Amino acid sequence: MTTAPGAAPTIVLVGHGMVGQRFLEALAERGLTATHRVVVLCEEPRPAYDRVRLTSYFSGSSPEDLSLTDMEFIRDHGIELRVGDPAETIDRRAKRVTTRSGPAVDYDILVLATGSRPFVPPVPNKDATGCFVYRTVEDLLAIEEYARTRASTGAVVGGGLLGLEAAGALKGLGLATHIVEFAPRLMPVQVDEGGGAALLRTIEETGLTVHTGVGTQEIVTDASGAVTGMRLSDGSELATDLVVFSAGVRPRDQLARDCGLRVGERGGIAVDERCRSVCDPHVFAIGECALAADGRVYGLVAPGYEQAETAAATIAADEASFTGADLSTKLKLLGVDVASFGDAHGTTEGCLDVVYADARAGLYKKLVIGRDGTLLGGILVGDAEAYGTLRALTGSVPPVSPESLVLPAGSGAAVQLGPSALPDDAIVCSCHNVSKATVRGAVTEHGCVTVSEVKKCTRAGTGCGSCVNVLGRLVDAELEASGVEVDKGLCGCFAQTREELYETVRALRLTSYRDLLDRYGREGARGGEGCEVCKPAVGSIIASLAPAIGASGYVLDGEQAALQDTNDHFLANLQRNGSYSVVPRIPGGEIAPEKLIVIGEIARDFGLYTKITGGQRIDLFGARVEQLPLIWARLVDAGFESGHAYGKSLRTVKSCVGSAWCRYGVQDSVRMAIDLELRYRGLRSPHKLKSAVSGCQRECAEARSKDFGVIATAGGWNLYVGGNGGATPRHADLLAQDLSDAELVRLIDRFLMFYIRTADRLERTSTWLERLPGGLEHVRDVVVHDSLGICDELEKLMRAHVAHYRDEWAQTVGDPERLARFVSFVNAPGTPDPVVSFVPERDQIKPAPPLLSIGTRPPGDALEGSAQR
Repeated sequence: MTTAPGAAPTIVLVGHGMVGQRFLEALAERGLTATHRVVVLCEEPRPAYDRVRLTSYFSGSSPEDLSLTDMEFIRDHGIELRVGDPAETIDRRAKRVTTRSGPAVDYDILVLATGSRPFVPPVPNKDATGCFVYRTVEDLLAIEEYARTRASTGAVVGGGLLGLEAAGALKGLGLATHIVEFAPRLMPVQVDEGGGAALLRTIEETGLTVHTGVGTQEIVTDASGAVTGMRLSDGSELATDLVVFSAGVRPRDQLARDCGLRVGERGGIAVDERCRSVCDPHVFAIGECALAADGRVYGLVAPGYEQAETAAATIAADEASFTGADLSTKLKLLGVDVASFGDAHGTTEGCLDVVYADARAGLYKKLVIGRDGTLLGGILVGDAEAYGTLRALTGSVPPVSPESLVLPAGSGAAVQLGPSALPDDAIVCSCHNVSKATVRGAVTEHGCVTVSEVKKCTRAGTGCGSCVNVLGRLVDAELEASGVEVDKGLCGCFAQTREELYETVRALRLTSYRDLLDRYGREGARGGEGCEVCKPAVGSIIASLAPAIGASGYVLDGEQAALQDTNDHFLANLQRNGSYSVVPRIPGGEIAPEKLIVIGEIARDFGLYTKITGGQRIDLFGARVEQLPLIWARLVDAGFESGHAYGKSLRTVKSCVGSAWCRYGVQDSVRMAIDLELRYRGLRSPHKLKSAVSGCQRECAEARSKDFGVIATAGGWNLYVGGNGGATPRHADLLAQDLSDAELVRLIDRFLMFYIRTADRLERTSTWLERLPGGLEHVRDVVVHDSLGICDELEKLMRAHVAHYRDEWAQTVGDPERLARFVSFVNAPGTPDPVVSFVPERDQIKPAPPLLSIGTRPPGDALEGSAQR
């Protein structure tokens, strides 16, 4: 084909995935959409979407939420997007592409972005009914429908990145789930043996069953041809109703093969450093279908984006090349943070490993160090908070010792590196190859003052998102270095920090959010409605100070009700299917048989699911909104009260049995735990609070993983502060030792009130302790030595809290006006929410699997207005 004189040359893009969309954006950035006709042939029935976030569909994201395609962008740039009309054949001599719908499209430049196809092992019955792959939105819809109607057990073939995501999806659909991985460990490409062991342990704790070191020999079917099981290479059989193949991918290069383009021995369209076919200068290949000049096929999105930009630059006659890419990656799989970067497996000659492992906490951190001290790479499992900084430091000698980079906070040697530690040429965003110098330039040269503005200017942070944390710190550091005052206000409504708002409310005895906003909010926010950041934050401040400032201590009274987070709206925890859980307080984990019987009877009578928690309490799941007061009334009558599992407040004070029963105990830990839990119950704080009391140094209650923990000694009690478990574990630090009962309580009073007074919104004590200038020593000076002279005031505030505490459940069930809010539908109070449904499992209930279309209401107009959920 030869373009007619005066006609715009035509670029045909075959494939419209993530890399294809990035190619279109790169064309537009270079002005090529104004000088060329651009035609896109998309095989799927929907335009480009975020395949990286595919699994989020099962946690509530719709296919539309996953979309990466701004149709306004498509229209503005005159792009002809043909959805559901893939290329069938390519005639390179005529420069023509024929589509499935029939019409041919002539091209001057052809760009192949056909991606990859799932690899399905050639095992017998691999195409049986109940066998699926995990690649597209349509695959997910098919899996969901089959799981809902025909399966109770599922198996995933493949324990790599996508395999673990698929397993998480099956688990989320309510299936008993197995993972079968031929390699001896999960994620064999990204993690080593130690990382695989930590990952395996954590994933098995979620309830999944993992089979490593075995392959799939055959899919077993019944007479109708439907899956009933799998036969494995070790001779064992696995009963399953559904199989998902996620054993890797292969380049989709059949179009290229059919038209005579050169492909690699193991697949992939061979291209040069400009992403142009090695045998046809009019054809480009990008993404997972391309065999790059370095002989690799890249399956990550970041290299694909770089290839897309290289191809667009070449078409625009700009200098660009793709010779290889960083394969670093950070993901959260089944709730576990996993990251690898650089030479993660230590293949460099003479390199050394620096390893920290904590099997109980599910942590594994390894750094690979060169002979000269250069950071070559690493693996992080369980805690990948430092990924952004460590990846950016790869290839340089860190300014601190390697061991200090992997030890957990609170160990006495950990170091938190700030953005100043990164060299200017460090790559901050590997998805778009953005360096620290580029980010700095966006601030100093282009006037960007927020992360959002830097994202638009540099594209950093718009890919996988793993660099956003580092990006924010870089922007703030650069602004401060330039003499610009960084806005550290709570939100767009308040220029003050949470600490400053706390002091304002306390000093002026303000009991109204509206009053605070109108008097001290930003000028543009005064008279407005506020936002979802400041309303619950101010609501928490008012609740914390309620006795001291004369506010109502009931969080659902008057204006306070509109300020609360979702869970606080109904004094219960909202669960995935719209039901709620009820958690009565069991101080210190001690409970009499009569009360255990009451809980059992309530669970039986209301059909609730029961589960013993890690905090030594009993959760009752599956209550509808209108059932909550009825359940609370029976609990209150039996002597129970709210456990505040729904609030940013004290949750539990765990205990071991202590000296009363244990032959190793040196103090009565149960008594102390009960005393502390009853003292601090209902105390509203910036984040949840957890505590524990151990009766001896054996630490059975795990006190050092709590916000404040107490360990008995022969001389009294040791007080530890600033610990937490969860995704980023931290051992608590010793604040004071050998304390008497009275001394212990006094120091905890001071510590908690100082934390509530000075912490940021949603900041755990561990993060707060590390952020405070002076850290632990400063807290010790204030709390133990009263260096600021505020301890009398802190103690007074705590005494007021203790004296004015009232149980929120009891306050609710005894007040008809307060009971009125506990309905599913405000105009049909007696009607339960039909969306809330359950299915049986192990003699109890569980939420019914989500349907493709949820949220339907009964016919008619009876239920038009629903209460806030």
